[in-house]
Amino acid sequence: MRDYYTLKINIPAGIVSPGALQQVLTAARSANVRQVRFGARQQLLMTVHYEDLRALEKALKQQAVRYEINTDQHPNIISSYCGEDVFRTGAWLRESEYHTVLDQFDEPPRLKVNLSDSNQSFTPFFTGNLNFIASPEPHFWYLYVRPKQSNTVFRWPDLIYTNDLGRLAKAVETALLEGWNAGAPLNEETLYDLVAHRKAFITQPATQEVELPEFSLPYYEGFNRYGQRSWLGIYRRDEQFLVDFLLDVCALCLKTRIGEICVTPWKSLIVKGIEEKDRSLWSYVLGRHNINVRHAANELAWQTEDHTDEGRQLKNAVIRYFGKHDTRTFGLCFGVQTRPKSEVFGSILIRKRPLLKIGQLALFSVYDLYFIENFNPNSRTYFRFEKGLLKAFLPNQIDRLCRKFNNRRSQETGKTVRLEAEPAETPVDADNRVRQCPHCFTVYDPQYGDERNGIPAGVPFEALPADYGCSTCDAPKNEMVEAVLPFVRVD
Repeated sequence: MRDYYTLKINIPAGIVSPGALQQVLTAARSANVRQVRFGARQQLLMTVHYEDLRALEKALKQQAVRYEINTDQHPNIISSYCGEDVFRTGAWLRESEYHTVLDQFDEPPRLKVNLSDSNQSFTPFFTGNLNFIASPEPHFWYLYVRPKQSNTVFRWPDLIYTNDLGRLAKAVETALLEGWNAGAPLNEETLYDLVAHRKAFITQPATQEVELPEFSLPYYEGFNRYGQRSWLGIYRRDEQFLVDFLLDVCALCLKTRIGEICVTPWKSLIVKGIEEKDRSLWSYVLGRHNINVRHAANELAWQTEDHTDEGRQLKNAVIRYFGKHDTRTFGLCFGVQTRPKSEVFGSILIRKRPLLKIGQLALFSVYDLYFIENFNPNSRTYFRFEKGLLKAFLPNQIDRLCRKFNNRRSQETGKTVRLEAEPAETPVDADNRVRQCPHCFTVYDPQYGDERNGIPAGVPFEALPADYGCSTCDAPKNEMVEAVLPFVRVD
C-alpha cells in the first residue's frame, strides 16, 4: 500500500473564489496537509497520507468538489484570464467572456482545452488538444486542434461563436476519442466533416492564420498598479504554498470583497483588485508568513513538471549559474522535461533521456538542449542545439544558447538602431542620468517624472518624497540604483 497519494483538484481557467478555496484548504488542513502546490495547467495539487485520505475525500464530496487521485483523466481547462486587465486588455475579450465559455462545460473535458487572448504572451497557446484563441472578429474564436500524443497542430476551418464554443469542444473531443479508441485517429478533413454534420454551430470562415505576438514574459510577482487599484503576484521558489498562508489570503480576499483568485501556468497566484486602503493588510499577511516577492525575473521564467522535484532542482542550479555569470535572459523562458510523455512550455527546452536502459530502469541519463523556432515558445518546431550533455555541463551550454539568442536579436535590430560612439573619457551628461528599479527595471527619468505617482516632469530623484516607490512594483526609493541612458539614434 502507498503511504502517500497525490490529489488533484481542477481550477477551471485558473479562476477560483476565495470562499471555495477556503473550504477546500480547511478540509485539507484537517487531513494534516500543510503545503499544497499549483500545477502548470492551473490546478491545485496536494500530497495526502493514506490514513488521512478517506476523511479528506468525504469532506470534498460533501462540498461537491471534483477531484482525482494519482490520475489525470480530466486535464484542467486553462486560460489567459489571469492576465486580463493586469498585463493587457483585449479588444473585445473580457473577463465576462471567459465565464460565458466556462458555463458551457457541464462536465470536465477529457482532452486538454486552452482559452487564450491572441494578444498576450503570458500563457501558452498550443499546449492543449483543443486550443481556442480569440480572433479579431468580436466574439469569435480560432480553434487549433492537436490530437493526443501528437506535435501536429491544424487550424479548424471556421471561427466559432463564443456561445457555441463549449458544444463544439464536446463534439470535437468525442470524435477524436472515438477515432483514437478505434485505433484510427481522424485526419483534419474527416474530423471536420464528422463534427460539422453532427450538429449545427454558429461560425464564419477562418480566412487566415492567427497572428501571434512576439514572446515577452511580463514580470508577474509583487505589488503592481493598474488603474486605481493594484494586483499582487505570489511566486514560491520551492513551488510550495503553506496552507495557513493561503487560508489567510482567502480570508483577506473575503474581508476586502475580492471575488476571485487566479492561478497562473507558472505555478503562481495573482490577486487582482486590491484597493489602496487595503495594501497594508496584504503587506501584513506577506510579512506574517515571510513571503518574499522580490525574485529575479530570470527565475520566474521557468516551467517544470508537476509531480517531480528533479526539474526544480535543475532550474535552481542553472539560475545560480546565471547569477554568477550575469547572463541576460530577457525574452526567453525555459522548460525542463524529465519524463518522456510530459509537456512543458519554453523557448529553450531541456530534455532528459536515458543513455543506458535495462527494462524500465535508467542506469545513466544525459540531457539534450533544444530551442524553439524564433525562440517563440508558442511555435511547435524544435531545433536541437546540443545533445548528450552531462548535468554538470548543462548550465554552460544554456548560457551559450542565451547568448546566441541575444546576438540574433541584436542583428535583427541593428539595421534600425545605432548607438553613437562616445569619445574616450567623455563625462556623462547629468541630464542623461536616471534611477532604475533593480527588480523590474522600471526607470525614473526626471525629464518625464512619474505620472502614475503624481510626480510632474522636472523633479529630480533626490527631491522625491521619502516614501516614493517604483511605479511598477513599489520597490522603495532607497533600493533604486543610478543608471545612464545611452544616446540612441534611429535611422
